[in-house]
Amino acid sequence: MDANSTTYWQDIQILKQLKNSVDTHSVTSGSCIYSWDFTLDPCDYLFKDKFTCGFRCDVVVDGFSRLTELALDSANYSGSLSNVSWNLPYLQNFDVSNNFFNGSVPESFSQLTRLQRLGLSSNSLSGSLPDSLGSLSNLEEMYLDNNKLEGTIPLSFNGLKNLKRLELQGNGLSGDFPELTQLSNLNFLDASDNAVSGNLPANFPASLIELSMRNNQIEGNIPSSVINCAYLQVMDLSHNRLSGSVPPSLFTHPSLQQLTLSYNQYDSVPVPGNSGLTSELISVDLSNNNIHGFLPGFMGLMPKLSALSLENNKFSGMIPIQFALKVLAVGSGSNSGLAQFERLLLGGNYLLGPIPGPFLELELGSVKVQLGNNCLYRCPVRWFFCEGGAQKSLMECRAFGPIIP
Repeated sequence: MDANSTTYWQDIQILKQLKNSVDTHSVTSGSCIYSWDFTLDPCDYLFKDKFTCGFRCDVVVDGFSRLTELALDSANYSGSLSNVSWNLPYLQNFDVSNNFFNGSVPESFSQLTRLQRLGLSSNSLSGSLPDSLGSLSNLEEMYLDNNKLEGTIPLSFNGLKNLKRLELQGNGLSGDFPELTQLSNLNFLDASDNAVSGNLPANFPASLIELSMRNNQIEGNIPSSVINCAYLQVMDLSHNRLSGSVPPSLFTHPSLQQLTLSYNQYDSVPVPGNSGLTSELISVDLSNNNIHGFLPGFMGLMPKLSALSLENNKFSGMIPIQFALKVLAVGSGSNSGLAQFERLLLGGNYLLGPIPGPFLELELGSVKVQLGNNCLYRCPVRWFFCEGGAQKSLMECRAFGPIIP
């Protein structure tokens, strides 16, 4: 029996269609598509001077090799993917990222029933996302980021039962973000840098580890159900229109390590039930909001918190002694279980009073502390932690609050 196999004829036809759909001016000598010589059999020449890159044939059915992988990464190809009838039932990986393909995402992608990875990142694809993408039930990774896609995110994405990673950032997607609670395997979701509006969905997939939806137009607040995302480690909802009180449940979340809510419209930070003593948070950024009141002293007792940014809010009062001791690492270290503040950014508020004594013991370069643009008494810029702007004028400080002497 002949051990050699030939490429399935329909696969060859689709490869020909793809080559014909590409702008000939973008096919340079020595590139992947340039090497596709259809007078030869693709599967027999994968590692020779023809068909040297771009796809793999490794499934044999009835003596014919089927295409399982097609990749054209960073080759500067242009053209329309919609000109190809995508009927490749054995294809598992399709990646044409970092090119200049234009037009819409083809409806015929729904025929790629065994597809596990779809990479369309960094092209010039436009139009709306087809509902038919939701039929790719074997898909584990989908990269649609950094294109020119518009319209809403289809609710049909709930059909992507095996999806682990969804990247939609850097498009013009709009409307409410849908509930995708049926994606029980989804670990990574990035819909940043779009025009998503309305409130956040009432529920997120419980399997999420990282959630990023920064730089959108999202309003309201974070739903209380986020506590049910027991594996969540990173949340970035900065540059939106979230308002009200920062949910205290975020400071008692069982796994959350990085919380970024900067550039929103929050006005207060309530003390959580257990004062955050069980918090897993390492980094918190609440800068550039409209938060009033005293600095949240409980954050100085959060055991793992080492980076805190509260810049450019309306905080007033004195700097809590907990912050000063945590910066100096008094009582911190491996024995105490309390991490040191390595970055503490408090500039651009209305803090008053003297500089806490422990700050005067800090050495330049040991930590990053910024106290500029406040109402502090005697904070000369020669002290490194007072750099980043002189203190506000006495007139501005008194106009903000009469308790400022």
